[in-house]
Amino acid sequence: MNIQWYPGHMTKAKRAMKEDVKLIDLIIELVDARVPLSSRNPDIDELGKGKARMVLLNKSDLGDERYNNAWSAYFEEQGCHVVKVNSRTGSGLKQINSVVQEACKEKIERDRKRGILNRPVRAMVVGIPNVGKSTFINSIAGKASAKTGNKPGVTKGNQWIRLNKNLELLDTPGILWPRFEDQQVGLRLAFIGSVKDEILNKDELALELIRFLKKEYPQVLSERYGIAEVGDIEVLGEIAKARSCLVRGGELDLGRAANLFIDDFRSGKLGRITLELPPQP
Repeated sequence: MNIQWYPGHMTKAKRAMKEDVKLIDLIIELVDARVPLSSRNPDIDELGKGKARMVLLNKSDLGDERYNNAWSAYFEEQGCHVVKVNSRTGSGLKQINSVVQEACKEKIERDRKRGILNRPVRAMVVGIPNVGKSTFINSIAGKASAKTGNKPGVTKGNQWIRLNKNLELLDTPGILWPRFEDQQVGLRLAFIGSVKDEILNKDELALELIRFLKKEYPQVLSERYGIAEVGDIEVLGEIAKARSCLVRGGELDLGRAANLFIDDFRSGKLGRITLELPPQP
């Protein structure tokens, strides 16, 4: 299953970010806790050279907690400050200000020595489409200051948001990179909804997810749908039965079952599932 998606506005957005990075002290990068490495845009490392770095493991409530901790340790080893958050509920957001101050303490100390007091930290918020950037900004700002949506690519332009006297955020559009060299990365991003659903074969996508779950989380299918050990395509049929996905004449609607199954994963109804593990040293 070959997955590629790079709409034209992303090229423009990347150019704008290259200009804006000159204005900021810190890059706050949101990643999806279920696919922390696959949901990182590799271009951000080059873009953020010389800047303080902070990684937010967003949707941490959907990721397997064992692996949330392993990923936190991994990113800390890379020199990033890490906070596990759930932007939708606000969990973890109270830690953000103190961690920002810690991440930027050298900059704050330089300002102090030059007699510049109380200049706010300026942070650029980055992340791929549908990783939850706008929801994070709205939650931490306490008001709808950035548009949100459950479709990738809602934020189209950059905007500054002043949170308090110590912190200003620059919201940026979600950008992918021109080509997924590793198709497993494209697949994981399709699972979490960061690739436009309209370009995907959802039946194939569901079968790929079924294969993964049978190997790594075998109890999930039986707990959610009451499915015993059967072949992959049969699993989709059993899901169709369990969720009453039928077409005229009583035949199983496998396409609708595939959509419901993927939605169940994305919303956390299958439980806390992490799709990739930190690289081993």
